[in-house]
Amino acid sequence: MSTAIDTNVFIALWDTNPQISAVAQKALDTALERGALVVCGAVYVELMARPERTEDMLDRFFGATCIQVDWGSGEQVWREAGRAFQCYVDRRSREKQEIPRRILADFFIGAHASLNNHRFLTFDKRLYSAAFPELEVVTF
Repeated sequence: MSTAIDTNVFIALWDTNPQISAVAQKALDTALERGALVVCGAVYVELMARPERTEDMLDRFFGATCIQVDWGSGEQVWREAGRAFQCYVDRRSREKQEIPRRILADFFIGAHASLNNHRFLTFDKRLYSAAFPELEVVTF
């Protein structure tokens, strides 16, 4: 079984704090021992949010680390993301406690992992476990 990786894992990996990056590196190494690693196109796009992260840099990084970028996402991923996003919005409006505001990309990333039967490596177990209860969420 492959492991899909959330954007926040790479953010931690590239953090200037060596303790944070070491935790992310260990999590990636452990995931790699269990099988192939993959990201969906939305993770790639989110990583480009910083000027120093160019397409060339990301292509070289993913190529060197053998992390596959899955650019293809069909209708089912979009529909699943929409359903999960809708449930999140309903939950957020009903609950008295403050639920952090999320963006649609989070739900697309989770739907991609769920529908492709990947394990999912993230720092944000709460969000993905609530939105995709059938998804095996791995955290560190």
